[in-house]
Amino acid sequence: MTAMLWNGWGDPDRATRLPDSVVGLLRELLGVRPDPAPPVPLEDLAPPAPRACARALEEIVGPDHVRTDDEARIRHTRGKSTLDLLRIRAGDARDAPDAVVLPGDHEEILAVLAQCSRERIAVVPFGGGTSVVGGLTAEGESFAGVVALDLRRLDRLTALDAVSRTATLQAGLRGPRAEALLAERGYTLGHYPQSYEWASIGGFAATRSSGQASAGYGRFDEMVAGLTVATPRGTLTLGRAPKSAAGPDLRQLVLGSEGAFGVITDVTARVRPLPEVRRYEGWRFASFAEGTAAVRALAQDGPLPTVLRLSDETETMIGLARPDEIGEANGDGCLAVCGYEGATEEVAGRRAGAHAVLRAHGGNPLGEGPGESWAAGRFSAPYLRDALLDVGALAETLETAGFWSDLPRLEEAVRLTLARELPSSLVMCHISHVYRDGASLYFTVVTAQGDEPLTRWGRAKAAVNDAIIEAGGTISHHHGVGTDHRDRLVDEIGPLGVEMLRAVKDRLDPAGILNPGVLIPPARG
Repeated sequence: MTAMLWNGWGDPDRATRLPDSVVGLLRELLGVRPDPAPPVPLEDLAPPAPRACARALEEIVGPDHVRTDDEARIRHTRGKSTLDLLRIRAGDARDAPDAVVLPGDHEEILAVLAQCSRERIAVVPFGGGTSVVGGLTAEGESFAGVVALDLRRLDRLTALDAVSRTATLQAGLRGPRAEALLAERGYTLGHYPQSYEWASIGGFAATRSSGQASAGYGRFDEMVAGLTVATPRGTLTLGRAPKSAAGPDLRQLVLGSEGAFGVITDVTARVRPLPEVRRYEGWRFASFAEGTAAVRALAQDGPLPTVLRLSDETETMIGLARPDEIGEANGDGCLAVCGYEGATEEVAGRRAGAHAVLRAHGGNPLGEGPGESWAAGRFSAPYLRDALLDVGALAETLETAGFWSDLPRLEEAVRLTLARELPSSLVMCHISHVYRDGASLYFTVVTAQGDEPLTRWGRAKAAVNDAIIEAGGTISHHHGVGTDHRDRLVDEIGPLGVEMLRAVKDRLDPAGILNPGVLIPPARG
């Protein structure tokens, strides 16, 4: 298994470099200048000395599966947000766990949680390490130690029910491996978030992940039929039937819980037959408003493509919808990408119907070139983000969602807030997940790092969270809560809602060892 780049995204061999023309524009338009201090090399990082918390855990999982060396600890430090990367590039490894524990099965995880509860050792469930909202940064100061519970050994497809079309997948399986195992049997999840190449099945469930083909396959939480969860109090086995009226659906408590209530060890997910064909194409609209109307018509009245995305004018001009071709001429207006997957005849009929809707709303067909280009580079944007960091730019993303009627003012509120908090910045937006009643908005911001980039972005993000709440949006559509959004969760679900989450946490995790500080806002007063 290739190790993810410790101070950046993904496969080190796929690291990219910005074209000189793009670097020149960044300098001219945004004042971007290279950081005079290069990133600190891995061998020069010095995390705090590990606290003694590993001996009893070695007896549970075996000495070969507990690691306390600096490199293993550094590779499990924080997630992959821009701020996470700026910290680690600057040599800040203060949040490194004291040990990395690699259990081999559900029973070992139960034993680890029981031992950590007795010794007050904080546990951070670790799948692919791709969190961009501080979801892997535990507040461990008041504990005897912090361990990263790396689930990579839980990597099997354990059951496939071809009659019901469900598959049981262990939580440590990464997206590509899960798809490969299913494809051998003729099935697919169809779940392709931007983190797909590195994120895990358990992580998809724990964060309510949404893939790029969500219009056709649904969000990951909609795919989940069952869950097995290890908690400090024992095992939760959830999902006896597709739907049930036997009280509240406890699966919903685990989905999106980000490891704060328990450790997901396997997921039973709904699967579909492999599509016979995949077709991707591009359309151009004169404005974001015109394109949004077309996208809404498809979402509400159909026929709905499998992939449906709309970039605003700036994102289209820059070429961010096709990261592998960044810097090339992309024309004006707004680019929409539509993808169709399924049986040959069904795709042909759905595509013809969508074409009629798109044309009726002012869309101009661009053929399959832009769509295939998007598909080829659909997982490349994080590499582009790292390349921007390399030349002194601060590039970060944020996302929200709202009802269709609220979307224009939500988009404007975020854009104006970013313009106020980060002058001389480039703000881009796209719609990438649609529903009958609303859609998500995904923003990318590029500005000069300048002095104190962590403080500047933290202040801007806090102001954006305020603006989103005020405009009626959600603080997160698919990135999760983590620590970045935690303190505003109370504004979304109310004080009583937070008390309910805290009560569940107290019942399942009485010692509070599971991902402390993540998801649940601290008590006020």
